[in-house]
Amino acid sequence: MQGKAPAAFPYKAVIKGLGIIMSLVLLGFLVRSMQSGGVLDAHWIDTQVSHRGWQGAALFFAVGGVFTAIGWPRQIVSFLGGYAFGFAAGTFWALLASVLGCAMAFYYARWLGRGLIRRKFPGRVRHLDDFVHEHPFSMTLLIRLLPVGSNLVTNLVAGVSSVRARPFMAGSAAGYVPQTAVFALAGSGVAVDPELRIGLAVVLFVVSSVLGVKLYRRFRHGKGFDETVDRNLGESP
Repeated sequence: MQGKAPAAFPYKAVIKGLGIIMSLVLLGFLVRSMQSGGVLDAHWIDTQVSHRGWQGAALFFAVGGVFTAIGWPRQIVSFLGGYAFGFAAGTFWALLASVLGCAMAFYYARWLGRGLIRRKFPGRVRHLDDFVHEHPFSMTLLIRLLPVGSNLVTNLVAGVSSVRARPFMAGSAAGYVPQTAVFALAGSGVAVDPELRIGLAVVLFVVSSVLGVKLYRRFRHGKGFDETVDRNLGESP
């Protein structure tokens, strides 16, 4: 009887994530050279958020939360947090904004959009219910550590599933931390020590991605929460 073949390295997922980092870095350097007041340029961050104390932080928290709730990648929010506040504070405020966006989408689905979400994602609701039912905190944490998957869809599907809100939110917050820190570090590198911080962000992203995939493969116990994610990772239920 032959042993099980070793799982393949998730090249596509890691390369996609690295592409996001580099494209955001290029965007960051570009917007720093711009003077107009358009969306996502340096003018808005510098005049409305950076160096404005609690007012700027509260604005970033609110806007970042709303944008994450409607499907904006939380990696962009994290990058902009690092750009606006520096690594430590940027990680903190981006994490809070991501959790706010998670909660907004979750409760929208639970209170208002239950019928719509169930019709649109019937298979995903069943998969997530089965995946997180016994250990909602730890299994949600596994989902959030993966370098692939839709944050918005996961939030919406969880909202109409049987998962309890508290362990789902706590698992999400804990699982958000590695990527939030990585992208905030990259964002802070636009203004300070770009070679060191951006290079370190790339290394940490690869490490966190590989660790997340390994933990998922080890502890999912033959279950899968999303067929597309499993396919991208070379897994099968």
